[in-house]
Amino acid sequence: MEIIHNVIEGLINTSPIEWAGVLLGTCYLIFIAYKNRWGWYFAMANTAVYTYLCYTVGLYIESGLQVFYFVMAIYGWISWNKTTNKDQKIIRWPLKYHVLNIGVSALVTYLLGYLMVTYTDQQNPYLDAFSTVFSLVATYMVTQRVLENWIYWIVIDTALIFLYSSRGMDLTGFHYLVYTIIAIFAFNSWYKMYKAQYN
Repeated sequence: MEIIHNVIEGLINTSPIEWAGVLLGTCYLIFIAYKNRWGWYFAMANTAVYTYLCYTVGLYIESGLQVFYFVMAIYGWISWNKTTNKDQKIIRWPLKYHVLNIGVSALVTYLLGYLMVTYTDQQNPYLDAFSTVFSLVATYMVTQRVLENWIYWIVIDTALIFLYSSRGMDLTGFHYLVYTIIAIFAFNSWYKMYKAQYN
């Protein structure tokens, strides 16, 4: 009961700007899950909010990642606007791409985490580095409509539940639980669309 009480109290004490970020992020993910390019507008607004929020709680890597998300949201909007819905095919990466991505990303995660531990007061450095590094490629995969992006996001979002909750951002932690559920739904939705392309 105490855990539930603490979560409810954390949600009540959540700042309006964090609520705005959560709502914008949810809209983004739902639109993208349905392969609707308007989701990129919500992504731009969401990342602007979280750039500020992450910096204020000492998640410097995550704050920098939000800037990257903003740029990728613009790229995603441009990329998805170049083709009609009919031409926006979902693709799959071969296994070797995933092996290379995971191997390189794991190494960069370790190096970035080590640098943060050594030279900054970064909070949760290795977890923050993990979510940041793996999010870079996962975000690019979304812009290219790669089906497996959602599998990456399920793992990343699960890690972010703990990362944000540990910094007192309970609503955002809960938000990433919702993100995880939506990512599972989105994978199923995109998989059906992928299969339908070849029928």
